[in-house]
Amino acid sequence: MHNLKSKIRSIPDFPIKNITFRDITTLMQDGESFVKACDILYDRYKDKEIDKVVGIDARGFVFGAVLAYKMRVGFVPVRKKGKLPFQTISEKYDLEYGSAEVEIHSDAVLKDERVIVVDDLIATGGTVAAAIALVEKLGGKVVECAFLVELPDLNGREAIKNHDVYSIMSFEGE
Repeated sequence: MHNLKSKIRSIPDFPIKNITFRDITTLMQDGESFVKACDILYDRYKDKEIDKVVGIDARGFVFGAVLAYKMRVGFVPVRKKGKLPFQTISEKYDLEYGSAEVEIHSDAVLKDERVIVVDDLIATGGTVAAAIALVEKLGGKVVECAFLVELPDLNGREAIKNHDVYSIMSFEGE
C-alpha cells in the first residue's frame, strides 16, 4: 500500500511557535504520490454531477486544477485579496495564526452550479468557510469540500458543519 501520509513533511513552529506546518510539497515532488493523491480525488468525484471545481489559494490550485481537468469541468480560483484582475466579491476569515481575506471573480460560479471546493489542508476551517460563503453568494451549491490533509484537533469541520467533508489523510493528535 502506497502510504501518502509518510510523504507529508512536518515542520514544527512554522509559521509561528506551537504550530506544526504540514508541508505537502514533499508529496507533490514524488510523482507516484502526487498521481495517487490526484487519482483518489478523481475516483471520489468522477461519477458525481459537478459543474466546477473551486481551488483555494495556493495549494488548492494544484489539486483542484488537476481534478477539474480530469473531470472535464471548469476550474475557479479563490485567491488572496488583491490578486484577481476582474470584478470580485470577498470574504474575511480567521486562521489558526491570524486573519486574512479571499476573493472570487463575481462571474466565476453561476446560480445552481454544483461545486467541489478543494484545498490541501483543513485546520480551523476558516479559509474553506470563506470559500463556501463566496460560492454561495454567487448562487452555487457546494456538493462537498475535499482536502488532502485534515488536522481534526483544530475542529475545522465545525466551521463548515453544514457541508460534507472528505479528507484523504488525517494527523489527529500529532
